Amino acid sequence: MKFDTPAGTNPIDRMKVVGQPHERVEGPLKTTGTAAYAYEHQQYPGAPVYGYVVGAAIAKGRIDSIDRTAAQHMPGVLAIVTAQDLGALGFGPLGKGDKNTANLLGGPDIEHYHQAVAIVVAESFEQARAAANAVHVAYTRGQGRFDLAQEKPNAKALTGSDADTATGDFETAFAAAPVQIDQTYTTPDQNHAMMEPFATIAWWEGDALSLWTSNQMIAWNREDLATTLSLPLEKVRIMSPYVGGGFGGKLFLRSDAVMASLGAKAVGRPVKLALPRPFIMNNATHRPATIQRIRLGATRDGKLVAIGHQSWSGDLPGGGPEVATQQTKLLYAGANRMTAMRLAELDLPEGNAMRAPGEAPGLMALEIAVDEMAEKLKMDPVAFRVLNDTQVDPEKPTRPFSQRNLVRCLKEGAEHFGWHRRLATPAQVREGRWLVGMGVAAAFRNNINIASAARVRLNDQGIVTVETDMTDIGTGSYTIIAQTAAEMMGVGIDRVVVRLGDSAFPVSSGSGGQFGANSSTSGVYAACVKLREAVAQRLGYDPERAEFADGLVRADNRSATLAEAAQAGELVAEGRIEWGNLSKQFQQSTFGAHFVEAAVDSFTGEIRVRRMLAVCAAGRILNPRTARSQMIGAMTMGVGGALMEELAVDKRFGFFVNHDLAGYEVPVHADIPHQEVHFIDEADATVSPMKAKGVGELGLAGVGAAVANAVYNATGVRVRDYPITLDKHLAGLPTLT
Repeated sequence: MKFDTPAGTNPIDRMKVVGQPHERVEGPLKTTGTAAYAYEHQQYPGAPVYGYVVGAAIAKGRIDSIDRTAAQHMPGVLAIVTAQDLGALGFGPLGKGDKNTANLLGGPDIEHYHQAVAIVVAESFEQARAAANAVHVAYTRGQGRFDLAQEKPNAKALTGSDADTATGDFETAFAAAPVQIDQTYTTPDQNHAMMEPFATIAWWEGDALSLWTSNQMIAWNREDLATTLSLPLEKVRIMSPYVGGGFGGKLFLRSDAVMASLGAKAVGRPVKLALPRPFIMNNATHRPATIQRIRLGATRDGKLVAIGHQSWSGDLPGGGPEVATQQTKLLYAGANRMTAMRLAELDLPEGNAMRAPGEAPGLMALEIAVDEMAEKLKMDPVAFRVLNDTQVDPEKPTRPFSQRNLVRCLKEGAEHFGWHRRLATPAQVREGRWLVGMGVAAAFRNNINIASAARVRLNDQGIVTVETDMTDIGTGSYTIIAQTAAEMMGVGIDRVVVRLGDSAFPVSSGSGGQFGANSSTSGVYAACVKLREAVAQRLGYDPERAEFADGLVRADNRSATLAEAAQAGELVAEGRIEWGNLSKQFQQSTFGAHFVEAAVDSFTGEIRVRRMLAVCAAGRILNPRTARSQMIGAMTMGVGGALMEELAVDKRFGFFVNHDLAGYEVPVHADIPHQEVHFIDEADATVSPMKAKGVGELGLAGVGAAVANAVYNATGVRVRDYPITLDKHLAGLPTLT
């Protein structure tokens, strides 16, 4: 596929602005506290009031009664809304959007702990909270299912894109393989633990609903909110210009938006609502736990001949699996292969996307298994991975990768990290009481192209303004979109204004799945192509010959400024990028290699990560500064997943016990050493006019296994159940002599 402008060349390839490490254009607003997040906005009609959600105190069962008598008479209370009140407010039962939004208000049936059952609206936050605690709900508790291991035998096979896959004859090839690995690995439930809570300010003007909210996907949520409340789409406006982290938790419509909307309808005033941290853990989505069995069969010279990956996970009825096998379909060569996922019905809070869904837990298992096989073969783990590389989709050998530089990532990473100093025999390197080891893991994440649109304006001052409902969840969207428009229109980045996160703007890809950067900038590219044509025509130039550079438009020995082109009136253009059957022609993926050095205290079992290196091949890097920020954040998240993150399930009552940031541990500065990131110099001309892919999730995928492999190399104790806490290897640590 060829991506050219009317002038016949792609201006992005000039790399005057795109590809440069520009500072974040919105950075001064964030560092001075003037970038308003969802709960902080003040642009709405009238004085706001405050909402507080009442959450279910059981995980499974029915509501018998709700007594709000005491709460209704408390100071400042304006309304208490439950499912019983929907008819009086002009709503029927909540509809079911694409992301199963019917369960965002429980009653009479309760599906999970802390499911919203009411909203209390009062004049102040404190009054709303106090009254919410005074609402008495009587329940009949049902029999819940809260233990994945116990429900594993009842797990069901899946259909569609989640169905089992098979190539060749795995069982026969595995049984005949001279070298075999057959191990089971587990990963726990995890939470996004983003800094900004789920928060919404909602208000009604007649029958039209507007929200300031914290959300990654504006169009999805507008559609789902309209469906949930049975409103025409044009009657809903969602605005989310700044998002304080999401990691996938804010992809979908959540109870803060629904309950704030219902509360605002009840009182006729704007309602501000933020979910407290315990509600975030139990009311919103999380990464589901997995049980994974991996079988590898190889020849004695190290060629994989059989690759099998089975995974079990759980979710609420009607939910979906943690797709932990997806990278196994594509990462290594092997003629005989199979993957299978099974889904158990659990009555825990909803399982859904969390950064690198599938690949994060899947690689935590697969890349340990690959290391275990390398050790059994007495091969270097890097060399073993290189030997089993493939340049085509192993399940569809006629479909090549658009670009695949895994081997280069592994080799360059090994050289830079000093991998040759690693001793193959574990527990051989000591520094005093510390045991020191190195680990490696491959990184993999598919590239996804999502249709994306933008509107571009040019005014008589020569200022280019971009409008798209794309969001910035801390990833640098404002900056790379500004860079794209600047490159396309031939101006400096200081001449570009970017407006994001408003459903009044053209629908973009949104932020998620590592698709946001490439897709949204491609949409801006398409809009700028249209604007270039309009500028050239306004100036009387041949659009096919016009060149845009240095704030000028040149053609046939004539030139004019962009400002001159708009003197007769603002020029406005909209464009949209779509992808056709590109994904059928090429397998589009991103690759990398993670290297980790870890030290383990031989007396206490304490693990300290000492060095980290990520080498990534992800197409053109649109901004090395913001891309590195994404990578080191993801690498930090990987350390958390490997060593400390775990939602502890109370298997008697069905809730996550450690439901705040005191009990749910994530890495802090003291846990993380200096992190190095190296981007392979590549531009994938197949995937988009930007020739980019994504890095936000690639930086996480594989990190947990690299940490685990380093810990094993340091101690000789193999832990297959994440997180690798000291109690799991302390008894097996070698003693000092």
